[in-house]
Amino acid sequence: MATSAPVLVPLEEYLRTTYRPDRDWIDGETKERNLGEKPHARIQAFFTRFLGNREEEWHILVYSEQRVQTSATHYRIADVCVCRAEDPDPAIVRTPPLLCIEVLSKDDTLSETLDRVNDYAAMGVTQVWVVDPLRRRVYMANERGFEQPASGELTVPGTPIRVSVDAIFEDLDKSMRRE
Repeated sequence: MATSAPVLVPLEEYLRTTYRPDRDWIDGETKERNLGEKPHARIQAFFTRFLGNREEEWHILVYSEQRVQTSATHYRIADVCVCRAEDPDPAIVRTPPLLCIEVLSKDDTLSETLDRVNDYAAMGVTQVWVVDPLRRRVYMANERGFEQPASGELTVPGTPIRVSVDAIFEDLDKSMRRE
């Protein structure tokens, strides 16, 4: 069976193109992201609201669907990205964020998720949270790798950032009861 070679897109073209939804750019290839279902959207909105409401208090800036240049040849689109308020604020995040949050969709694979986490860790992102709405689990990761499923509270070391794991799924449950 013949497989087609990936279509490579020059970096300059990627940077000036608007994709809907935005795409990662990995070694010249654009990669579609899985999203679009209510659990993914609701959890992403929860983090954007919860953290966004604390920007001034915690000295952070919160972005959803943000391009993050993790290396010279890798650009990732973080579901939610949290930067220090004093960090440079260009259109594309190039300074390691405090936190990147990835919300899994039903078609996400373990290897793709690990690649994303490894890219963020190699860049120097302090903490990565991976939320699995289907299994109701949240994982914290950093340069040392994944930790066991988180329970109780998610934190970012050296910051006041704290999020209750229960609050994430309570918000999701509230939205799902409306169906």
